Amino acid sequence: MAKIKVNVVIAGRTYPLSVDNTNEEQGMRTAAKNINDLIAKFEQDYAVADKQDVLAMSALQFASKLEIVYLTNTKNNTEVTNKINDLTNLLDEHL
Repeated sequence: MAKIKVNVVIAGRTYPLSVDNTNEEQGMRTAAKNINDLIAKFEQDYAVADKQDVLAMSALQFASKLEIVYLTNTKNNTEVTNKINDLTNLLDEHL
């Protein structure tokens, strides 16, 4: 399958990328838009002159959100697994 060429602009710089399909292309474009929106928000809310600083702040924001989702999912999965094990044990006791 032929790669799709995508140019995304982040913080005023263009990055040429190759993706496998239109879903990846849309994902890249949406991610770039979200990053640029967050950069604009940080620049508006804080007196940040250096793009490196707002890029670092943006990376931290996205990475921390991802980590929070991961930790929440892990906790939820553990709780579900424990409940399934409890139910399995109850069934085993009564059979």
